Amino acid sequence: MNQSILFENDLFRFELGQDACAKSLILKSTGEELLDASERLSMFSVTQERPFNNEVKLSHPNKRTTYPANSVTRDGNRLIIGFDIAPYEAVVEFKLAKDYLSFTLVDFIVHEYSYPWLHLTPPPVSEFRLIRLPLKNREKYGEWLNVLWDDFAAINVLAACPEARIESEMRYSARVLTADADASVKLRGVTASMIACKPDSLLDCIESIEVDYDLPRGVAARRAPTINRSVYWSNNVNPSNVDEHIRLAKQGGFQLLLMYYTSFFVEDEYLYLNGNYDFRPEYPNGFADLRAMLAKIKAAGIEPGLHFLQTHIGLKSRYVTPHVDHRLNLTRRFTLSRPLGKEDDVIYVEQNPRDSVMFDDCRYLTFGGEMMHYDSFDCEPPYYFRGIKRGAYKTEIVEHPLGQIGGILDISEFGAQSCYIDQNTGLQDEIADKVAEIYGCGFRFIYLDGSEGATIPYAHHVSNAQYRVYKKFEPKPFFCEGAAKSHFGWHWMSGGNAFDIFEPKIFKAKIAEHPAEEAPRMRNDFTRLNFGWWGFWNPGTQADLIEYGAAKAAAWNCPVTMQMDLDVVKKHPRLDDILEAMRRWEDVRAKGWLDDEKKEILKDLSVEHTLLLNENKEYELVRYTQIAGDQAAEVPLRAFIFERNGKNTVVFWHTSGFGNLSLPFSAKNLKLQKELYGEQITISENDGKSIIPTAGKQYLTTDLSEVEIRKAFENAVFFE
Repeated sequence: MNQSILFENDLFRFELGQDACAKSLILKSTGEELLDASERLSMFSVTQERPFNNEVKLSHPNKRTTYPANSVTRDGNRLIIGFDIAPYEAVVEFKLAKDYLSFTLVDFIVHEYSYPWLHLTPPPVSEFRLIRLPLKNREKYGEWLNVLWDDFAAINVLAACPEARIESEMRYSARVLTADADASVKLRGVTASMIACKPDSLLDCIESIEVDYDLPRGVAARRAPTINRSVYWSNNVNPSNVDEHIRLAKQGGFQLLLMYYTSFFVEDEYLYLNGNYDFRPEYPNGFADLRAMLAKIKAAGIEPGLHFLQTHIGLKSRYVTPHVDHRLNLTRRFTLSRPLGKEDDVIYVEQNPRDSVMFDDCRYLTFGGEMMHYDSFDCEPPYYFRGIKRGAYKTEIVEHPLGQIGGILDISEFGAQSCYIDQNTGLQDEIADKVAEIYGCGFRFIYLDGSEGATIPYAHHVSNAQYRVYKKFEPKPFFCEGAAKSHFGWHWMSGGNAFDIFEPKIFKAKIAEHPAEEAPRMRNDFTRLNFGWWGFWNPGTQADLIEYGAAKAAAWNCPVTMQMDLDVVKKHPRLDDILEAMRRWEDVRAKGWLDDEKKEILKDLSVEHTLLLNENKEYELVRYTQIAGDQAAEVPLRAFIFERNGKNTVVFWHTSGFGNLSLPFSAKNLKLQKELYGEQITISENDGKSIIPTAGKQYLTTDLSEVEIRKAFENAVFFE
């Protein structure tokens, strides 16, 4: 007699065997079996650090052990699950919706005789597996969303709460999607969902889960027009210069202005004061001045965004000096084996310090609120740290008693100017309240920087640290980006991540190597990334770099972020051309001018394109090739050639100022224009050579061959 449990909704039919193995998963729209029949794996399992039941402990090795489920029965909307050897059962509640199926670990049933004479809270479970689906392998796998799909079907195992751990395992012909509850995070009450549908319905299904479980609306954010708008960024926007930033943002076609927290708050170098959030002198009225500035930005048709580091605490902030806050994270903990007096420069500890941090800027211990730098340590008893410099970062030097517990402060690997919050304390919520008050002044999108600075397990704390901040924001951001992502963050990190700065000389190569490589993988996760962040150098940044990056980003429906320092950009002689290039790409993206055919052309990383405004002031996408100038060139010239209407055209400019360009051609063979729709510029001639005044971008059209033109520009001569 078949005792299988059947779950059927509008999209799929899932059969769970009496032996707790997944037997069948049918996509109803096609009738296809989605499971790999060669993999007979239990749907559920339980893990213990070692056996605790006395008979099991005596019969089996004392090690971390996973016990697969071997039976399942249904009781209303609950499943009672038995295990191989482990002497208890699990109670799992299920929810069958029209487009998904969820499982929640509710409790365990422990029999009186399971743990006789043991004084513990049974059962001693370290992990519980909620879902394990062995699926036929398919063309695409989204590692962030945990979705396996192709043109015919999509199967997704998704966290419906912050604590579920979502993973997958690649087999020979299958991929196994899993969801677990981890006792170090949370055990009872953890929920995960499974979806099986046609790929064009996946976002609708995820949206149902987001609504039903009151999760951030990641699907809605991805469907909003703001998701693909590029971003103007600055670390110094204040009431005295905001008008200039607005002007430049408009000139570049930006509708989003992202401001680093240093725009508003006092900072020492990079991150030393992060966490204090003391207003700069430019904001004498504090939040009132900030609200007024943000209102001005929005009145100009630009949405303001807030860029902050939610997990970082500056080493010169009030959370560190004069007393180290007990809620800062320690990478290792030590117990003092001898008292530590005020004059002592050796710290004796009970635990072996082997493999402790040795990068000089990160060698800091903290005991009793005092921070101390060490030179080295001894791994033979008695264990100790030597070369101690007391009172680091102006912390108070005090005596420390025998048995006091402290440890190595979790210093950020990025600059060693900040440390990380212990995510198992309330400090993250305290910082979240501060950031939420700032956001509430009128910001509309956010960048969660430093998100990798969380505690173990990273798969949980990276996204949960973000979530603890995000859920305090009202109104909710249009979208979010950040420096790191983990599974649950898909629900708000709709922008994925943005790549860091690449210098001009390697810019194009790195665009191809990193964001262009990741873009198709992010498409597998039904989202996009940000092709930035792009630094701005004078004179290194040039219009063709922006054209290349923006074109490749547009090919994948991705935005970019440009970092704009007024002290640098205003001195750049080609600023107008650079911003015009950016404006054009933003314009064609917003208007939907780039169809699928054009986007496919732009995906070729070996080819460069420029956006022209032709004689009718209409856009044209033209492939062009560089013929002069590079980052090492002595002649300050960049030139690119393309063929159009049977003639060759060169677009060229002086990279750093102004000069006269001498070309070995008669002026009668040349047509020079600032824009193709503009009037012709007169070219003077001297001794059979054309003398062309060169500053910003210009277009030179001729009947001459490409070989002649290329040779002339490669050997171009400038003179004042």
